[in-house]
Amino acid sequence: MNGPASSDDGETAGVLFPVAADGRRSTSALGRAVVADAMRRVDPAGALGAEQETNWRTGYLTHFRRLIEAGLAAKEAALSIAGEGLGSLHGRMRAVAAPGGPETELSALVTAPAQRAFGSAEVTGTRVAESALSLPYHGQLLRGAELARRLDSWVEAGVIEPTCAEAVRTVAAHPDWLSLTGQTVVVLGAGAEIGPLPVLLRWGVRVAGVDLPQPHLWERIAATVREGAGSLLVPVSQEPDGSGTDALDAMAAGRAGLDLARDVPALADWIAGLDGPVTLGNYVYADGAANVRVCAAADALTRRLQAARDDLALAFLATPTDVFAVPAGAVAQSVHAYETRSRFGKLAGRPLRTVSGGRLLRRAYVPGADPGINDSLVAQQGPNYALAKRLQRWRASAARAGGTTVSLNVAPPTRTRSVIKNRALAAAYAGAHRFGAEVFEPETTRVLMAALLVHDLHTGGGPAHAHPWQDEAYAAAHGGLWRIAYAPRSALGLAALLGYGAARA
Repeated sequence: MNGPASSDDGETAGVLFPVAADGRRSTSALGRAVVADAMRRVDPAGALGAEQETNWRTGYLTHFRRLIEAGLAAKEAALSIAGEGLGSLHGRMRAVAAPGGPETELSALVTAPAQRAFGSAEVTGTRVAESALSLPYHGQLLRGAELARRLDSWVEAGVIEPTCAEAVRTVAAHPDWLSLTGQTVVVLGAGAEIGPLPVLLRWGVRVAGVDLPQPHLWERIAATVREGAGSLLVPVSQEPDGSGTDALDAMAAGRAGLDLARDVPALADWIAGLDGPVTLGNYVYADGAANVRVCAAADALTRRLQAARDDLALAFLATPTDVFAVPAGAVAQSVHAYETRSRFGKLAGRPLRTVSGGRLLRRAYVPGADPGINDSLVAQQGPNYALAKRLQRWRASAARAGGTTVSLNVAPPTRTRSVIKNRALAAAYAGAHRFGAEVFEPETTRVLMAALLVHDLHTGGGPAHAHPWQDEAYAAAHGGLWRIAYAPRSALGLAALLGYGAARA
């Protein structure tokens, strides 16, 4: 789901940033405040550091790492950070029902009446559902033994966690799981490039798709449905005369879809009426500050639906370019890779580290760390992206602690349109393989992550763990960022230099 590019672009309704002391709706002020509030109870010094950060657009990296470090002391500390961060967001972000209307806290959307109602349109695919898990990879469809060998190769190379391979093998061994019989998966961000909608439809799943009311987007989605075997439900604005709605006509006429940042109560009412059980999948994305707006709206929707339904599961994709606590096995493989790097790598690394003041080609972990801290934040993605993705992780941890089935899996770095249009990121991704990381194509990521979603929904969210960081590390498909020899950000610039030519091509 897309939205406006900034917080001060004339938006007068929906989910908005709060007005700062200078009279502007400041994304930086909101980010500083939420991060500080999240840490205040468990790490007062860290909270003070975030509050006093004078250059949030570049200085945010340190504080998002500290959020993870502060939560490692105990499960209660991690859950406190998640709860306080979410509470701060809901108290600080604003909601306006209609232009010129009063501003309320975001939390007011949990009970606010809908300003309008949506009907439903449904279209069903024409194909036979796929009866076995097949993974597209470099022009091939991997099944059975070929799929097993690819999973083994990824584990050996450190591209995915061993638990990720185990989960995918389990799904491959239970092809009847793919159709998610009796369940409805709501896909927020139906047109998302690495969202699960096309894969789920091929597997015969009943999907409820939500995205912006843009005819070209829904025409593409309609074509996807026809190539699948499942059914797609979409929210549609009613005809003026209240007559029935044809799904394809509604999509073409621009009556399908809605703006999540403006229509939380109406969408919540629509989803509340779906046959259950329901999984709410959050795959929304927008550029810049709009990403925080739409993710905040999605979280308000989540809270409202949790209160309305007792059969609600949650699903998220975590970005690999964030900070994670990682298991001892990942630390050991990275340390071994660093210690056994080539002679050229050792000779070139020393002067580069000296010239850069230790910033380039640093080892990723202190040997023996358990857990280690993997800091794969990418400065170019910015603090708004980091906050939006952290909100999802906080919601996942809080919901799991409350007994909700949650599927949150770390997705691999992927050549999506949003990455390719950023020249620096595109170049870094093109050169990442030289440092042991693998960047995936969107079609591979879609199927891999959909398989992990199916696994989680059939296993109650996967195994229970003692600490939230272990829940996040389970079945991670990080593309190698957790297990390469160097701290990812210390190799990113060199990867970009080496990949610049390939990225231009």
